Amino acid sequence: MIFDLDMIRDFYTNFLYRIDKIRNVINHPMTYSEKILYSHLWSKIKERQAYNFDIQKFRDSCYINFIPDRIVMQDATAQMTLLQFMQTKKYKTVVPTSVHCDHLISAKDGSYLDLKNAIERNEEVYNFLRSASHKYGIDFWGPGSGIIHQVILENYAFPGGFIIGTDSHTPNAGGLGMLGVGIGGSEAAEVMSGSFLELKFPKIIGVNLIGKINGWTSPKDVILKLSGIIGVSGATNHIIEYFGDGIESISCVGKATICNMGAEIGATASLFPYDDNMKDFLNKNGRNEVSIMSEKIKDFLKADPEIYKKPYNYYDKVIKIDLNVLEPHINGPFTPEKATPISKMKKEAAKNNWPTKIEVGLIGSCTNSSYEDLSKAISIIQQAKKKKLKIHSEYMISPGSKKVFSLMYEKGFLSSFKDIGAKIFSNACGPCIGQWIRNENKKNVKNTIIHTFNRNFSSRNDGNPKTHAFIASPEIVTALIFSGDLTFDPRKDTLKNEIGEDVKFEEPKSMEIPTKNFNIKELGYENFSKKEKRKNLSVIIKKNSSRLQPLSPFLAWDGNNFLNVRLLIKIEGKCTTDHISMAGPWLKYRGHLEKISENLLMGAINTFNHEKNKIKNIITGSYNTVYNVAKFYKSKNIPSLIVGEDNYGEGSSREHAAMEPRFLGVRIVMVKSFSRIHETNLKKQGVLALTFLNPDDYYKIQEEDILHFYIKNICPNKNVKIELIHKNGYKEEIIVHHSYNENQIQWFKFGSSLNFIKNQ
Repeated sequence: MIFDLDMIRDFYTNFLYRIDKIRNVINHPMTYSEKILYSHLWSKIKERQAYNFDIQKFRDSCYINFIPDRIVMQDATAQMTLLQFMQTKKYKTVVPTSVHCDHLISAKDGSYLDLKNAIERNEEVYNFLRSASHKYGIDFWGPGSGIIHQVILENYAFPGGFIIGTDSHTPNAGGLGMLGVGIGGSEAAEVMSGSFLELKFPKIIGVNLIGKINGWTSPKDVILKLSGIIGVSGATNHIIEYFGDGIESISCVGKATICNMGAEIGATASLFPYDDNMKDFLNKNGRNEVSIMSEKIKDFLKADPEIYKKPYNYYDKVIKIDLNVLEPHINGPFTPEKATPISKMKKEAAKNNWPTKIEVGLIGSCTNSSYEDLSKAISIIQQAKKKKLKIHSEYMISPGSKKVFSLMYEKGFLSSFKDIGAKIFSNACGPCIGQWIRNENKKNVKNTIIHTFNRNFSSRNDGNPKTHAFIASPEIVTALIFSGDLTFDPRKDTLKNEIGEDVKFEEPKSMEIPTKNFNIKELGYENFSKKEKRKNLSVIIKKNSSRLQPLSPFLAWDGNNFLNVRLLIKIEGKCTTDHISMAGPWLKYRGHLEKISENLLMGAINTFNHEKNKIKNIITGSYNTVYNVAKFYKSKNIPSLIVGEDNYGEGSSREHAAMEPRFLGVRIVMVKSFSRIHETNLKKQGVLALTFLNPDDYYKIQEEDILHFYIKNICPNKNVKIELIHKNGYKEEIIVHHSYNENQIQWFKFGSSLNFIKNQ
């Protein structure tokens, strides 16, 4: 079965027509990103007005409305998305949508037991997602079917398309030439109900890859290198578009790895042009009809030739990476932007006092769990067996999908992994998102792990803030677990084997993915009968459930200034969505806003005492958790404020990080700068998202301040005045900026974007 075949056929039939219409308006060559964006404009449904727009206005980063081809959700975010969609009273999703059960499966005992336990433990959540999918015409991929982004790549992604998802790594689809954008759940619910996707028109960074991937270097090293160049927020409101002869040496799944981790540098999306590697991947996954259609217009599924001849004239920024000299990288700890070439790791580890003994090596996750990735690890294991080497670290594998798992089983890969003592987890996210029951880990003990995942924030994988998590490719991780040492360089270093010989690894080789036709039901797809009338179906929510809770709309703004606002917490340093709303054990409450709100900002550092989850209640004078103080202020009708630093809300797309403050009475979040998705999530939930006009004003906010926000006449492009009244009575005035357009101000006035839509 090929999903969306009629929709894809229709898209390709009209794609060239749309591009021609665009060329009547645009007087310059187009990048590939522009072709996809312009061909998905909201106004395309009104053909006569379709391309009557001011191109310069687009390029000046205005908010533009788009219609994507598909929406995807993983089970953790799908719960709140569907609860919000239910408020719209629609009977079917307008845009094709799918749900993928990959986040709620803990990694502990191995694939079979972990999956069995997850199905029992999460039964009511799975029943809710299944019943909602059935009612609203949503594709449902059950637990064990695989990680959302790998399943999308295998079954749904197509060159030239536009996909949005309630997971920040939706850009993974760029590996197959599809523009993928991570969004919040309220945005997804709106688009599902027939509204448009509002997106700040991004600038475009061109990354010119020259040379050829060789030796121990892998596609993962491209994005690890780029992360070090750009930093965690350097690509915010940008699409990263790759080009150059170097892309020919990178497979489709390798490209997907690079696009996936573009989220770690703030990119709205990442994209590769269509090529033979994509054609090969489509064919080997039984989607020949899609590759045939792509081939017919392949010259249009890339930037115009003039772009590649003079890239500096058309991209907003150009970065060149020479693959011939690129060496393997190991990024971390605690942030994905700290990039260290493997040749310099010994020096860096000594300088920073990093523990070099590797306790655990983990490969898989949505970033590196394809058949190709795991086959590279197998090629090293096969060498190790011949060279009589044993592992010196724990070794854990998370396959990307049931298809990958099945192919590995048939090829004997699973046995090869187990023979060296590896543990095979379920086809799910597991350790990557904190769903890892790490038995041998002692809390607050300094240690090192190395993995192929995309994020390595403090406490993310195992809950231990002292675990130093490093990121590398599957082949580097696998080689290093045979040494047990972070400073081992498999390109030149030797290891002593069981009989005392010094042996050296050879370059790893990937193995070609076998071609095999699978029954999609065997792969975890659940087909619903189309004969039943969906209008009569029920969505299953148990009464008094601790896992699921129907939503009540947030209250509208009363139109007055926010006066006598109290500071809830002023946060010091990095504050990701992991800090705001932790995952791990809290994932089970993603469908219950009241319960999950108890984890609000548990991981954030209070700048006034440098402690986590300990803030001052200004009314009582006592210290308590963020949740308890926020709950107290809400009970007293005291509006509260969160203050943060740069790139606030970095990381996952989880909108719970915006819904929890709103639920607990926080009316304003004021920071030096926001990550893209989180700022939008706050706006969608009716929270006022503000940035300091002068970043140094952050330091003026004191613990017991009273703040007045003069927002009565809020309007686009007009700054907001704030009066600070300090404890000693001294008053100061500061100016803050907002990025709300006229439509977004309506969201704020109505209390949320969904409230606004329902009132239209």
